[in-house]
Amino acid sequence: MELGGQFVRFFQYTLVPVDSLDLKYIETDYTPVYSEIYHMDGTRRFKLTTTVSIRNTTLADSAYILKSTYYDSNGTVLREYLESALLLPPLASIEFVVEESEEFGGVGANFIVKWGANSSKSQILIQSIMIGTYGQQGISFVTDSRIIETHQVNN
Repeated sequence: MELGGQFVRFFQYTLVPVDSLDLKYIETDYTPVYSEIYHMDGTRRFKLTTTVSIRNTTLADSAYILKSTYYDSNGTVLREYLESALLLPPLASIEFVVEESEEFGGVGANFIVKWGANSSKSQILIQSIMIGTYGQQGISFVTDSRIIETHQVNN
């Protein structure tokens, strides 16, 4: 299936119409990603494939992924990955891929993920996994997201 013009491997994911105003908890997370890194003397770049993994770590509550946006090193939007909210049941995950051939993200690229739930006890784990190989050389590493904004409705 394609989302935002890119292939995404699906395991029964469901896109749903959700009004974020109806959710009791909304969080926005910043996830650093690297479509390339410098190597050698700093003039060469090592191209990487990035997988952004979003996991619902709660046992009982569903979450809704409202937006997943890919930005370059200058803060320019490169790609929106979702056209509508995605239902993420308990313990489910989704992955978004930035392919190795992508030329514009750079070493300061990032994803902004906005998600919500009907409980402030819901938890999401967002990590990006970068991997690249060239000849017999390979590199891989992981980065974690940071919360940059939260909104909670008290009823």
